[in-house]
Amino acid sequence: MKLVFPPFLEAKGGGQISGKIIRLKTRTTKKNKVNVITLGCSKNIYDSEVLMGQLRANDFTVSHEDDNSDAPIVIINTCGFIDNAKQESINTIIEWADAKEKGLVEKVYVTGCLSERYKPDLVKEIPNIDEYFGTRDLPRLLKTLNADYKQELIGERLLTTPMHYAYFKVSEGCDRPCSFCAIPLMRGKHVSIPMERLVQQAKDLARQGVKELILIAQDLTYYGLDLYKKRNLAKLLERLCDVEGIEWIRLHYAFPQGFPMDALDVIAREPKICKYLDMPLQHITDNMLKSMRRGTTKQRTIDLVNAIREKIPGIAIRTTLIAGYPGETTEDFEEMKQWVIDTKFERLGIFTYSHEENTHAYKLEDNVPAKEKQRRANEIMKAQKKISLAHNKSLIGKTLKVLIDRKEGDYFIGRTEYDSPEVDNEVYIKAIVKPHSPPLLSGEGTGVRSNLYLRTGDFTTVKITKAKDYDLEGEVI
Repeated sequence: MKLVFPPFLEAKGGGQISGKIIRLKTRTTKKNKVNVITLGCSKNIYDSEVLMGQLRANDFTVSHEDDNSDAPIVIINTCGFIDNAKQESINTIIEWADAKEKGLVEKVYVTGCLSERYKPDLVKEIPNIDEYFGTRDLPRLLKTLNADYKQELIGERLLTTPMHYAYFKVSEGCDRPCSFCAIPLMRGKHVSIPMERLVQQAKDLARQGVKELILIAQDLTYYGLDLYKKRNLAKLLERLCDVEGIEWIRLHYAFPQGFPMDALDVIAREPKICKYLDMPLQHITDNMLKSMRRGTTKQRTIDLVNAIREKIPGIAIRTTLIAGYPGETTEDFEEMKQWVIDTKFERLGIFTYSHEENTHAYKLEDNVPAKEKQRRANEIMKAQKKISLAHNKSLIGKTLKVLIDRKEGDYFIGRTEYDSPEVDNEVYIKAIVKPHSPPLLSGEGTGVRSNLYLRTGDFTTVKITKAKDYDLEGEVI
């Protein structure tokens, strides 16, 4: 992708950030206030939280994505993964650079994947950013802010998620050779975080009230190869299950080739580990898998999915696919679509292929038109919508454990162990009753009152009463 730098955006009363009109407060005279903006995936959220924890330890006042902040310093943590994410990052940088030109903020710094990958282009095209930093430049960024990088705080963060769950990075980088992926260009080679440090981090998070750890990495299944000379995900899971206060452990981003089967035994027997696995499979035809350099075949992929389901009955498998990869024929697509229909993944998403510089696939002709890529993606999601609805309908009448995430209007909203925040199904629990007559209590008129109180971060038992395409409704038992 050739980076596109649109003209500065104008907005009355302030800068326009990510499509929203913001009206920043009069800039404070305090120099130690920072507003952090995070774009991209959960790994970027984790990195922003680590940055914010270091800043707070250096006596900075830190906010996260606060449109009304009076902070004189803004740090943008960018994403450089695919076209849409890169363009969002570019637009956000330009909008905050414009806010700086208008005097709404004093300093703007850019870090993260886009900055790591495209720093020379960004410096040339948007020169009024104070400095650009890469994905491994946290100590240098802190030094620029006259802050010390505190080694003793490694792993400590200022959480931006609700306090009852946290993203939990177990490794950085990736050694996989996938042809379409630019992550190794931005994140480097795979580096596992030592197990003892991870266990201590889990204990620290539990003391803060975190109940759910969402394990993230570029590839969870590679964990431990560099440190322990073997795939050690199973042992890590056992150690994390021993941490008091942690009640759910969820696995994201497992790679199918070389999957550590001993981890399945741990998932099956440990009640703390959610019966959930996020495993991006990308495609199913042999020629696509070979061109993508995935190191597997259609039959081995099918066998792995079957083995996972056999070992862990009832597990929810989330996968992601790519539509319109170079050379994907109509036959390739139809085979993938039929496989989705036959396999009936509990959770599924799909990307349209993004032609990324310096990847192996960039040498191939990007020969599927953008409209056709989108049409194919839409077809897959149309099929998945029917699968999801049928699966949800099968849950009606069943009783499930639900973690309450928030309250919106008349509903408490939570998740089952089969659902990750932001991307999966939610359970809606009605919090009020209809108008009553006669009065509910002595002295009350006819009206509506709350008949249910659930706390955010609490677990509750819910009977499912209604199913939608991607959500459920239920009542507390």
